[in-house]
Amino acid sequence: MLLRVRVTLPDRPGTLGQVARTLGVSGADIVQVVVLERLGGRAVDDFTVVWPGAARVEGLLAGLAAIPGVRVDGVWRAIGAPTTTGQDAELLAQVAANPTDGVATLVDAVPGLLAADWAVAAVVPVDWASRAGGGTATIGHASWRAPEPPRLPEVTPLRARTLTMADGTHYAIAPFGRAGLVLVVARDHTEPLTAAGFHATEVDRLAQLVRASAVILGDRLDLVGPQAVTTVT
Repeated sequence: MLLRVRVTLPDRPGTLGQVARTLGVSGADIVQVVVLERLGGRAVDDFTVVWPGAARVEGLLAGLAAIPGVRVDGVWRAIGAPTTTGQDAELLAQVAANPTDGVATLVDAVPGLLAADWAVAAVVPVDWASRAGGGTATIGHASWRAPEPPRLPEVTPLRARTLTMADGTHYAIAPFGRAGLVLVVARDHTEPLTAAGFHATEVDRLAQLVRASAVILGDRLDLVGPQAVTTVT
């Protein structure tokens, strides 16, 4: 299976090689490395690896933890192939080519781009700012892996951000800036794996995709229909 492994490590020569060797010795086949952050002598890296389905991850975690200065931030199952630099542009091209299904196209594709489990286009009342708690969210479209019904965090105020709920589910939220429409992406907490929260660079990427899609779709966003949804408190 495909796993995403996020580690924080010292940003110095040799440490990345130690992490890569440990992954290899543990049985992981590295297919991609993405640097999410380099700041103050530390780096945050995402490794996408092919992992033997029958193998346990405890040995991998122990091996990484034994490297001086290395911290494992999360290990979780990834959906689809590793992301490439052209995938965002390709997704926006698909949205533009078929704007009638543009929101559904975006919602269905984003989990694969962000190594998430599911996504929904949520709708909040246009007068949410004057309502206590922001009003009840409804669902305009849900990806195929979304639970029934999807359970969402409080999506207002409408700004791009990340949230982690008490049950360990991580959410990234990005508003379209129109019609109370918000894209919500989730990583579920599934034992024995523990997903990392959405990094700031991932939230920025999501927000850019949503803003670009909003420009492409324009008035069509007003046509997204609501369905009932449960809000997590």
